[in-house]
Amino acid sequence: MDNLLAFAKDLLDGKLEPFVKSEPVPESNDGPVKVAVGKNFRELVSESGRDALVEFYAPWCGHCQKLTPIWEELGDKMKNEAVDIIKMDATANDWPKSQFEVSGFPTIYWKPKDSSKKPVRYNGGRALEDFVKYISENASDELNGWDRKGNTKKTEL
Repeated sequence: MDNLLAFAKDLLDGKLEPFVKSEPVPESNDGPVKVAVGKNFRELVSESGRDALVEFYAPWCGHCQKLTPIWEELGDKMKNEAVDIIKMDATANDWPKSQFEVSGFPTIYWKPKDSSKKPVRYNGGRALEDFVKYISENASDELNGWDRKGNTKKTEL
């Protein structure tokens, strides 16, 4: 009974933290592809104030493994843009399933920086050029290196 009373008091006082299935938060997350886990998903994706392309993957999935080098290259291409390229092991972490419905692997979502807009499931091609074109067309602000059609911008020397 004492434990129940202590629990109820902590609940009412806001001292309880909900259980979230999560891998450890990465110590360093400044690479071209950011790693989301259950405990940093909100900060990294939902409340980041940045556009993001998020891959929900399973480590054992062959399609996901095939996408990995393309995802890394996309991260390199977008490292100087106001867009985050993010991956999350959906077998080891929780996320807001009402906003990001995952029914197979990999599942990819575009999350606009405007938090009033809902994330959109990406259903395009899986080639690097397909991702660059999609991001160019959907980014909240025009990219530095590509126009809205995904064409490389010419730089003046």
